[in-house]
Amino acid sequence: MRVGVHINRFDDSGGGPALGGELAAAGGAAEAAGVSRLSVMDHYFQMEFNGGAEAPMLEAWTTLGFLAAHTSTVRLGALVTGVTYRHPGLLAKITTTLDVLSGGRATLGLGAAWYEREHHGLGVPFPPLAERFERLEETLRVCLQMWDPDNNGPFEGRHYRLAETLCVPAPVSEPHPEIMIGGGGERKTLRLVARYADACNLIPSSPEELRHKLDVLRGHCEAVGRDYDTIRKTIAYTGESATEGDLDAFLRDIEGYTKLGIDTVILAPRLARTSEWMERFAAPVVERLAGLD
Repeated sequence: MRVGVHINRFDDSGGGPALGGELAAAGGAAEAAGVSRLSVMDHYFQMEFNGGAEAPMLEAWTTLGFLAAHTSTVRLGALVTGVTYRHPGLLAKITTTLDVLSGGRATLGLGAAWYEREHHGLGVPFPPLAERFERLEETLRVCLQMWDPDNNGPFEGRHYRLAETLCVPAPVSEPHPEIMIGGGGERKTLRLVARYADACNLIPSSPEELRHKLDVLRGHCEAVGRDYDTIRKTIAYTGESATEGDLDAFLRDIEGYTKLGIDTVILAPRLARTSEWMERFAAPVVERLAGLD
């Protein structure tokens, strides 16, 4: 089992001027610790559990570009991008740019979006849930067409219409950047995973719940003729033991998940500075989880 780290707070005691140095240090520390992927939140406003909308929040894809310049091996992506935040053609170009400049390390994490306040706050339309899922599927189709070198033609959907799906230069990743869909909705989200995604990200409350979600995903894969084993399964760990640096408590928490075919556990410590934490906590976790099925 591999280890990822999700950076979700930016309230460094040194303020805005200190954030660049801390993020660069976190990228270097992550690679030294053996972390396989780094992700950041994609939100306009900070979450309530991290201090609320008045707390600092960086724009995700600009931050990922900065991290790309300060790392060389770790995979980079947002966990996850709300489908309402950017037009899909632009999102495909942004992801491609990160992939090209990082040498093929970009992940396009996508979800249906949910944080209504930030949409209203910045004047971004927030359609009903059913429409957001329609837009999510169309966005997946747009991105895949943008990354198809043999199809630069138009895209005609219910919500998006593109006259030309040109994407030059093409992504470095083959056949395209990794697509990860976040969420565990059984009727829509996991169906989209089976049809379009290279990876999924789940936030289970127990091993039993995770086993059930994976069984549902397997059923969707069978329905569309997809090989279930070709989908990378990841989980997000939000327990306090990661934030507190309690390795033994973390290992007890994760024990029941290690035999369920999970490729990566993504740690989400609620810390403003993760660079020192990487060495203190993430590195031992990487060592302990290496080789687990």
